[in-house]
Parts: sequence; C-alpha cells; structure tokens
Amino acid sequence: QVQLAESGGGFVQAGGSLRLSCAASGSIFITKAMGWYRQAPGKQRELVATITRRGSTNYADSVKGRFTISRDNAKNTVYLQMNGLKPEDTAVYYCSGSFVLVGGYNEYAYWGQGTQVTVSS
Repeated sequence: QVQLAESGGGFVQAGGSLRLSCAASGSIFITKAMGWYRQAPGKQRELVATITRRGSTNYADSVKGRFTISRDNAKNTVYLQMNGLKPEDTAVYYCSGSFVLVGGYNEYAYWGQGTQVTVSS
C-alpha cells in the first residue's frame, strides 16, 4: 500500500559526497517520521538518521557532522546528503517511514529495497 523508492547510491572515493533520495507513494494519508538505515556486509542494520514530520532530526554518532537528513512533506520525500564519505560508510542504505493510510488511523512502517553505497579508500 506504500512504496518507497530510493535513488542516488553509487560508487565514490573517500572524501566524496552522495545524495540519497527516497520517494514514498501509495495510499498515504499522513507521513510521520522517516529515516535512513544501513547494513554493511556481515553486520546488523543500523540507524543512520531520522527526521520527524516537523523536522526534528536524530543522527548516529558515526555520521554526525557529515550527513544531513531533510524532507519535503509535499512530495513525501526524504533525502540524505552524505559528505566526507569514508570506506566504513559502505553499506546498503534503506529508507523507512511511518505512515497513516487513507481511511485508517494506525501507523504502519514500510521499508524501501535499499540502495548500495560504496566508498573506496
């Protein structure tokens, strides 16, 4: 009922930048918090950054000062600007959001398929 489409991943050298986008579509009444998570090979999925509907943000310590999360509520889209990328940022990045669907009252969480980010040293 909700689809999340990520884009913007790719290959970059250390110190470089990438901008990820995630557009939500479907039977959306209200988009609540959205966020980015990542999973490196052999590791558990971890939080990168989240943003509330009003724009309050939260970041993992490992990305503070380098990554910036933002959103466009009119477009149901969340962004992740990644600067100063390091090899340890290499992972599959997943977009997630909480939504109230048309005709409903409860919140449901949905995930995107993920986009690969590879940072070379």
